[in-house]
Amino acid sequence: MSTSSTVERAFTAALYAESDAALDTGASLLAADPACDAELGRRGEEFVAAAWRRGWQPADVVRIVRRDLDDMHVRLLTALILAEHEGDRASRGARWAAQLDELEEGPHDLRTDRFSRATAVLELYRLLLRLPSIEPLDPPRQPAGAAAPQETRMLTRIRGLLAKAEATGFPEEAEALSAKAQELMARHSIDEALLAARTHAKDAPGACRIGVEPPYETAKAVLLDAVAGANRCRAVWNEALCFSTVVGFEPDLEAVELLYTSLLVQATAAMTKAEAAQRAGGRKRTKTFRQSFLAAYAHRIGDRLAAVAEEQVTTAAEGELLPVLAARDVAVTDHLDRMFPETVTTRVRGITDEAGWHEGAAAADRAQVRGRRPLP
Repeated sequence: MSTSSTVERAFTAALYAESDAALDTGASLLAADPACDAELGRRGEEFVAAAWRRGWQPADVVRIVRRDLDDMHVRLLTALILAEHEGDRASRGARWAAQLDELEEGPHDLRTDRFSRATAVLELYRLLLRLPSIEPLDPPRQPAGAAAPQETRMLTRIRGLLAKAEATGFPEEAEALSAKAQELMARHSIDEALLAARTHAKDAPGACRIGVEPPYETAKAVLLDAVAGANRCRAVWNEALCFSTVVGFEPDLEAVELLYTSLLVQATAAMTKAEAAQRAGGRKRTKTFRQSFLAAYAHRIGDRLAAVAEEQVTTAAEGELLPVLAARDVAVTDHLDRMFPETVTTRVRGITDEAGWHEGAAAADRAQVRGRRPLP
């Protein structure tokens, strides 16, 4: 029996059926034939490449596998992605290459027996096979003359300021550091916009995906939408797949990622502290308290960010800047409409805890309004 025949028989038995018995049958076939390992890996790379054709990116697939399966499957997936991209890391753009750089390949043997490994491989391939098609992301086009090394230094400096702001125990220092980071973000975005306008560069918006994970994902999606709007971007939430697609120009997309991550860190820390105080007073409605807390936090942060954004534009609204920003707003809206011709609105439900709402709003008032890059 050829190795290809073994793999085909295992796939026929396991990939198109939901039962554990079918999975066991397929895994038994693979485990009994060590010669099929190379073919099994090659077929896995084909499944990964098919996911790219359906609009997925490395970070998206890793996030889904981590959500639905476990660490062994993530390691198997990581090895497949890196093998599929061997010698071709930068052809799909800087964001794609950065996602590959964040992947850490684990040991190939995974310290398990052949049957368990084969079972995990089939579970992973079954998930990859069933990934739906999603909107492909066009990477933002950078204006001619933009210096990537200088941009990297700027963003590195911003991240350093924000890391210090979140780590310090002194509120005044944290506020000063966050304010400086915010200033650098705004300056970086405006400089990029003016450079593109003055050089008549073919600068265009693109998109990125940001995970919006349970629990309380509706409130988190509202928070991300507020952050996107304040940074001249637009966000569309895919509830079923646990991510939002953010459309905007590259400096603004970077700002959205930084700020959203930081606000989630701050919100979680504030919610944990407030919840502990509530429980010390005898209350036990943890879920409703957290839901109401995060909803209020997102709502209040949205108001704060909108006010800050308006103030920044008013301060800088001289000469050529205002028409440039207006043109960028139109470009972002047009790009969004092409990607998502049909969208619907959703409502935040389950907001029933008055104490949670007030605590969340108060925490939003105390929050620093910039944050650091998401952790892998």
